Amino acid sequence: EVQLVESGGGLVQAGGSLRLSCAASGFTFADYAIGWFRQAPGKEREGVSCISSSDGTTHYADSVKGRFTISRDNAKNTAYLQMNSLKPEDTAVYYCAADPLATLDPQYYGMDYWGKGTLVTVSS
Repeated sequence: EVQLVESGGGLVQAGGSLRLSCAASGFTFADYAIGWFRQAPGKEREGVSCISSSDGTTHYADSVKGRFTISRDNAKNTAYLQMNSLKPEDTAVYYCAADPLATLDPQYYGMDYWGKGTLVTVSS
């Protein structure tokens, strides 16, 4: 059974940092790109960052460039999203997903390859 479990969310003040983790099981983690997405209330799910399976190439949404860093540890079947200089507009539920293709478009990720999300709240 494919499972992706996010953790590390919480309440933080603006300017603070959080590190999200995405623990995966049930598939060959090293063969899959990992994407991080977020969805704020009343808004569509948007891509935040992704990292390829092959050479670790990373992509970021313009809104998080220079503040967020994605990484992965294939030995631990875990991906991370380090979030610094957080802003109130970063408040959302954050999801990780897996797909052979590294893309920020959530439509490419199969419905069975999503976690249930972790809530990040940034207070002003």
